[in-house]
Amino acid sequence: MSGDSATVQLTAKDYASDQEIRWCPGCGDYAILAQVKKALVGLGAERHNTVFVSGIGCSSRFPYYMNTYGFHSIHGRALGVATGVKIANPDLHVWVVTGDGDALSIGGNHLLHTIRRNVDITVLLFNNRIYGLTKGQYSPTSPLGKKTKSTPQGSVDFPLHPLSVAIGAEATFVARTIDVNVKHLEYVLERAAAHRGTSFVEIYQNCNIFNDRAFEYATSKDQKHDTTLQLEHNRPLVFGKDRDKGIRLNGMTPEVVALGDGITEDDLLFHDERSAEPSLAYLLSRMHHPDFPEPIGVFRCVERSSYENLLWDQVKTAASTDAPDLGTLLQKGDSWVVD
Repeated sequence: MSGDSATVQLTAKDYASDQEIRWCPGCGDYAILAQVKKALVGLGAERHNTVFVSGIGCSSRFPYYMNTYGFHSIHGRALGVATGVKIANPDLHVWVVTGDGDALSIGGNHLLHTIRRNVDITVLLFNNRIYGLTKGQYSPTSPLGKKTKSTPQGSVDFPLHPLSVAIGAEATFVARTIDVNVKHLEYVLERAAAHRGTSFVEIYQNCNIFNDRAFEYATSKDQKHDTTLQLEHNRPLVFGKDRDKGIRLNGMTPEVVALGDGITEDDLLFHDERSAEPSLAYLLSRMHHPDFPEPIGVFRCVERSSYENLLWDQVKTAASTDAPDLGTLLQKGDSWVVD
């Protein structure tokens, strides 16, 4: 693949490979793929400087469908591979495409340490609350009581909430979006890719074969205005078709209130995505349907030194320091000779 000319404006088609896309008809992955390509156009991404890394799962076919560099790695190890790619060449723009099973079960350890290190990569977690590739077993994000082939009487596992995990590990960029909300999806992807540090994006993605309509409450035209809340920096948490409801704090507990009768937007909780203290972002990540509208958008966006920059600073310092020869190092301190 040759380098892209700086004078040529690429289109979404330029980022598409010649491979046949092999997802089930109606899968939410198609919408995500299309919006990733559009986001790359908006970012002016160069194909020869862009890498997609995946693990195992339906989502992990992603690198085959991109006309960029790619690496289809092994189960749960995409983040470790992506970290190695970024360290080896910090100029590359590295994306990780993973699923709720791949990232949160066998890959959970890698996810936590990538986030806490703040490696400069963009992580897209496709959350469909099911194992799709292996035909419909429950996943780490499946709700309690979920009946599947592996839990015919209902799951007894309490689900993980990906954004809460990411914020708990102090991710510097955390966001949530939905596969069919294409404008919002493209906006979030552009924001995530432009961030320097680990960007963690949870995408609600419908698996119409094994867990159809899992997020219907958040996508239905009749419900979504009351079941989702779009986050805006420095704006109050307002939702509803007529924007007549909001979220305020009662002590440290969020509650839904109706605007009017003395309650104004000034009484509501205001969103601050740039707060260095992650507590309020974590609180938002704990708001779940049906008790609350589920927030979508950017939960947190703060600056912190990235892992690879700190690492390479150490390498440069070590390389510029005069070091003794190997013989001197070996013979330093107590030593002896065995005849």
